[in-house]
Amino acid sequence: MASERTLSAASPTDAAVPVADPAAPTGGRRWHLPALPTLRQAWFQVHWFIGITAGTVLVVIGLTGALLAFHEEILDLMNPGVRHVAPSAGPMLTPQQTVDAVLRAGRTERISSVALEAEPGSSARVAFVPRPGERRGDVVYVHPYTGSVLGELQGHGFFEWIESLHRWLLLPREPGRVVAGVLAICLLGLSLSGLYLRWPRHPLRWRTWLTFDPALKGRSFLWGLHSVIGTWALVLYVALTATGIYWCFDAVRDTVDGWAGQKRPPRAAAPARPPAPAKAEPKAPEPAPPDLARTWAVFQQQAGDWAEASLRMPAKAGQPVQVTWLDAKAPHERARSRMSIEPLSGKVSGEDRYADRSMGARALSTIYPVHMGTYFGLPGRVAMLLASLALPLFAITGWMLYLDRRRQRRATAAARAAHGQGVPTAVAGTLAADTLLVAYASQAGQAERIALQSATGLQRAGLRVAVQSVAQLTPEALRTHRRVLLVASSFGEGEPPDSARRFTRLLAQQGTGALAGMRYGLLALGDRNYARFCGYGHALDEALRQGSAEPLFPLIEVDSGDAAALARWMQTLATLEGAEHLALDGALADAGPELPYTPWRLASREQLNPGSEGGPLFELSLTAATPATWHPGALVELQARHAAEAVDAWLAVAGLAGTDTVRLGGQPCTLAEALAQCVLPVPPLHFAAAQACADALVPLAPRTYSVASLPQDGALQLLVRQERHAGGLGLASGWLTVHAPLDTLVPLRLVANPRFDAAGSDVPCLFIGNGSGLAGLRAHLRERVRTGQRRNWLLFGERQSSHDTLCAAEIDGWQAGGFLARLDRVFSRDGGEHRYVQDRLRAAAGDLRAWVADGAILYVCGSAQGMGSGVDAVLAEVLGADALDALIADGRYRRDVY
Repeated sequence: MASERTLSAASPTDAAVPVADPAAPTGGRRWHLPALPTLRQAWFQVHWFIGITAGTVLVVIGLTGALLAFHEEILDLMNPGVRHVAPSAGPMLTPQQTVDAVLRAGRTERISSVALEAEPGSSARVAFVPRPGERRGDVVYVHPYTGSVLGELQGHGFFEWIESLHRWLLLPREPGRVVAGVLAICLLGLSLSGLYLRWPRHPLRWRTWLTFDPALKGRSFLWGLHSVIGTWALVLYVALTATGIYWCFDAVRDTVDGWAGQKRPPRAAAPARPPAPAKAEPKAPEPAPPDLARTWAVFQQQAGDWAEASLRMPAKAGQPVQVTWLDAKAPHERARSRMSIEPLSGKVSGEDRYADRSMGARALSTIYPVHMGTYFGLPGRVAMLLASLALPLFAITGWMLYLDRRRQRRATAAARAAHGQGVPTAVAGTLAADTLLVAYASQAGQAERIALQSATGLQRAGLRVAVQSVAQLTPEALRTHRRVLLVASSFGEGEPPDSARRFTRLLAQQGTGALAGMRYGLLALGDRNYARFCGYGHALDEALRQGSAEPLFPLIEVDSGDAAALARWMQTLATLEGAEHLALDGALADAGPELPYTPWRLASREQLNPGSEGGPLFELSLTAATPATWHPGALVELQARHAAEAVDAWLAVAGLAGTDTVRLGGQPCTLAEALAQCVLPVPPLHFAAAQACADALVPLAPRTYSVASLPQDGALQLLVRQERHAGGLGLASGWLTVHAPLDTLVPLRLVANPRFDAAGSDVPCLFIGNGSGLAGLRAHLRERVRTGQRRNWLLFGERQSSHDTLCAAEIDGWQAGGFLARLDRVFSRDGGEHRYVQDRLRAAAGDLRAWVADGAILYVCGSAQGMGSGVDAVLAEVLGADALDALIADGRYRRDVY
C-alpha cells in the first residue's frame, strides 16, 4: 500500500479551499478574466447555440423538405386517374393530337408547352400562358388515349405554398433566399461540430459510430439517439446544405459555375417602362399555334429513345419550337438535352445534347437531383426523406439534453454552494506573487488535511496564503507565485494520485526555465513497504527542478504518517520568511482518535471458486458482539497472525519457549502470542531471554480489505484471495483462509472510505472490477438494490466461467429483478474476442460515453496492475484525457485498487 490506500476519486473536496488573507481589504471583490474555453468546449458552445436558435427554424425546413421529397406520389394519391391512367393497347396521342383535343374541349387560351412521357398510361401535360399579373398559367392533363381533358391537379397549389415555405420561408424571394442560405450554413455547422464532438479515439471501429443500445433510458438514450442518427445523416446534411447554399447565394453560384466553365451572363437591369401613349395602340395578334406534326416526327427521328419530352411553343410567329427531352438511359432527371426545330420546314436549327456537354456542365446538372435524392433513385429519395424528418428529432432531443444539462448544472452549483465550495480562492494578478500557495496532490485525503492545517498555521502566523488542489492548477498558474508549498501523496507504486494526473502531464510538457523564479518546498507522503517510497514526491521534485524552480529546503519524506517527519516539516516552515511566529505545538494530519481494534468472530468461511486455475477465493463472514454500522465502500483494517506452525518452527530455531510470559505493548502475553502478531526476526538469533526477544519485535502492519456486505446483512463479509508464494501461503490470506479456525476472534476496525462512498442520488453507476474486487462493488450494488436504484452496469472479470462465476445466483437475481441495466462478465481463460475487462469496456465505448454523458459515477475495484491500469487507459482513450480529468475533479471516478 502507498502512504494513502489506492482508492479514490478526486471528490469535490479537492477543489480550492479558502484560507483567509489577513492583509486583504474587506468588502471588496476581485474580478478575474474567465479562462478561455478549450477547442472542444468552444465547438460545444457553437453546437448548442445554433441548435437552440436556428435549429427551431430548421424543423420547418425539414418537415417541408420531407413533404416535397414525395410530393408527386402524394398528388397522385389525391388525384387518382389524372397523371396516370390504365395503359391501353393502342398508341398514345402525339403532341398535335393533344393540342387538338384541348381546343375541342373549349380551352381557347394560348398554349405555352406540351409535355409527354413515353411510359404507357402517362397523361400529357398542357400548360397555358399566364394571365396578366400571374407568374404561372393553368395546367391541365389530357388522357393519352382518348384525348379527354382530365382537369387540374387538386393540391397542386398547396405544394407550391410548401415549396415557397421551404425555399424562402414565405418571405419575398430575394431576402428569403438569403435567410434560407444562412440556415443552410447553420445546419452545416451543426453537422460538422457534431462530428467533431463525437469523434472517437478509434474512428475505424464502425460500431462506435453507427450503433447504440436502444435499451438505455433517460439522458443516455437521448444522447445515443441524437449522436448516432446524426452520424447516419451527416453525409446527407452536407449534401443538402452544400446544394442549398449554391442556390441561395449568387456569389457562391457564380463561383461554382465559373469553376465548371459555365459562367452565367450578368443580370440585366429591368428596362424602364416607356411612357404610356396618349392613345392605346391596338394589341398585336397572338401567333397561331404551329403544326407540331412535322416537329414531332423530326424529333423522334433525331432523338432516338426518350423517356420525357417537352415542346415549348414559339412566342412569336416564325420562331422554332424548343424541344427539351430526357433520354431513356439518362443518369438522372436533370440530364436533359435540347433541340430547336423549325415547325414549317422541319429543319433542326439548334441542338444541345447532354452527352456532348463538358464535365463541368454535367456536374452542375446533378445539383438538384443530389438535393432531392433522386440521383440515387428510390433509396436516395427515402434517405433524404428520413434525413429531413430527423431534423425535428434532433431539435427535440437537443432541447431535452440542453435543459437536462442546465438542470444538472443548477443542482451541482446548489450542492457546491451548500458545502461552501462556490467561493473562488485562486489568487491572481499582483497579489499572486506575494501569496504563499499551498498545493496538495491527495489520494485519500491525508495530503489535503496536512495542506489545510499547514496553511492555517501559516495564515495565523501572518502570511497571505491560498490553498488549492493540483487538480485545479496549471504550471502557468503555479509560476505566478514566488513561493509554493506542495504536499504530495503517492499512488500505488509511486504514481501520481488521480487528481494530480492532469497537472503532472502538463508539468512534463514545460521546458527548461518555465518555472524560473519560483521557489518551492515539498512534503512527500509514502510507505516504505513499497519499492518506490514517496515515488510521486520525488518525481514531482525532479520535474520542478527541470523547470528551473529552486527548492526552499530539501524534500521531506513521511513514512505512513510518521509524526517526527511531520514535526520536522512544521519546524522547516517556521524558518520561512514571515513565518517566524508559526505555532509548532499542533499535530498535523490529526483526523481524530483512531478507533480501537475490536474482536470479531469468524463465523463462516466458504470457497467461491473450487477448481479454479487461480488462487482460491473465500467469502468470510464475521460477527461482533456489538452491532456496527458502515457505508458501502468501507474498508476494514485487521491484524493478521502467523500460523502456529510458523511460530513453533521459529521458536525451535531460536531455542526459546513459547509459553514464557512477556509484555508486549504494555500488555502481558506468552512469547508465542507475541511472535504471532509481529514480524519474525531473521536468523541468526541471539536473545538472552524471552523478554529481550519481545522487546525487539516489530508489530505486523495491518491488512486492509474492502467490505463486501451491508450492516443489514447481519455480518461483515470479506472476499479474500488466498495468496501463495515460494515460502508458502501469504501471511494474512493464509491465516484467514486456512490457519484461523472458525470462531477465532479477529481483531479489526472499520475504516471510512469517503472517496469510494455511495452515490448521493439516483444517478447511473458503472461498477468495474475483477477477482476479489467484487467485494467493494457488491456492497454498493446491494445498497442500490435495497434502495430501488436500477440504473446499474456491472462489468466484472475472472478466469473461467465454469469455476469463477462468483456470486452468480445473487447477481443473476439482480439482473432478473431489473436492477442491472447491463451485465458484462469477462473470462480471460475462456478465449473469445474480449478476454479482459478493459477489452470489453473498449468494445462498449459508445455505451460508456452515453452513461458518462448521463452523469454516471464510475467505480473501479480490484487489482491495480492489469485491470486497474488497463481500465484507466481505456477511459482516457475513449473519453479523452481532459474528460477523464473532469470526472476525477467532479468525484465521478472512484477507485479502490490494490
